Amino acid sequence: MSKGKRYGAAFVILLVLVAVFLVLNICIGSVNIPLADIVDIIKSAVGNSAAANIAGDSSTYADIVLDIRAPRALAAVILGGALALSGYLLQTFFHNPIASPFTLGISSGAKLVVAMVMVVALGYSRQVSSWLLILAAFAGAMVCMGFVILMSRVINQMSMLIVSGVMIGYICSAVTDFVVTFADDSDIVNLHNWSLGSFSGISWDNVAIMASVVGVATLCVFLLSKPISAYQMGEAYAQNMGLNVQLFRIVLVILSSVLAAAVTAFAGPVSFVGIAVPHLVKSLFGTAQPLLMVPACFLGGATFCLLCDLLARTMFAPTELSISTVTAMLGAPVVIYVMIRRQKEK
Repeated sequence: MSKGKRYGAAFVILLVLVAVFLVLNICIGSVNIPLADIVDIIKSAVGNSAAANIAGDSSTYADIVLDIRAPRALAAVILGGALALSGYLLQTFFHNPIASPFTLGISSGAKLVVAMVMVVALGYSRQVSSWLLILAAFAGAMVCMGFVILMSRVINQMSMLIVSGVMIGYICSAVTDFVVTFADDSDIVNLHNWSLGSFSGISWDNVAIMASVVGVATLCVFLLSKPISAYQMGEAYAQNMGLNVQLFRIVLVILSSVLAAAVTAFAGPVSFVGIAVPHLVKSLFGTAQPLLMVPACFLGGATFCLLCDLLARTMFAPTELSISTVTAMLGAPVVIYVMIRRQKEK
């Protein structure tokens, strides 16, 4: 099979998987909804027909689909793609195959600042806007990212850098638990569920905001495909090609932090997606070309998170698992495989 045909087939596979899991996430749950009813509900919504006018079970189905499952499934697509893309950028930045927002402590730093903002706001009985949560998550991500970059200048071994990132994550998680203890009893459950990672409780307003933030960041990453390709060949090569390496590294840090912040602000910390998906996508395509990897990683992350969210909701229904529990179960073996293969290549 030629490379062009392989790339085309790989994109078709990813698109089909996204579509299939998107439909399954909307159909399957504590109440299974027939696909025909979902089609009718969507037609009614698109035609501006009020779902409340539908009688009986169809009205209940409409509420479940339009208010709960559809925004949640779209959030899994958007945030899953953002997380995979953020992991791809960090692996490019550090030239390390197991770098990700989770392993470097970036997600934990974002979680800490968001938790502090939420606890303070809840203490004064005030609602926190989605934009404020994103800004808080971005601030926490940038602080931890800055610390990791400083450590990278002191520590030459990438394995030790990852260990440092994991330690940062543990520290931030411990402080977050400490902060959450000061929340009101009625709010602790929501904060606890969010801190474990979950796509539940997503509204259409949240979807619109995350789509705008992630969409702009993803477009910027795609436009940087050629500079990323040059950077992958080494900093010296990139400089010879006329790339301002210092500025480029700053842009990579900002974009990866924005993508990770958007995920943490709405879904909490989600583990292993940023590590596992880029490697799975590279194996599927048989290439690391950024022009292909950027959209492929996004689609791969969307597929992975849709699958994990479906399993989290249905494996032990009506009990729902945290999304990080399932992503760790599926993603950790990929990381182990990558480490073993990397060791054999030395």
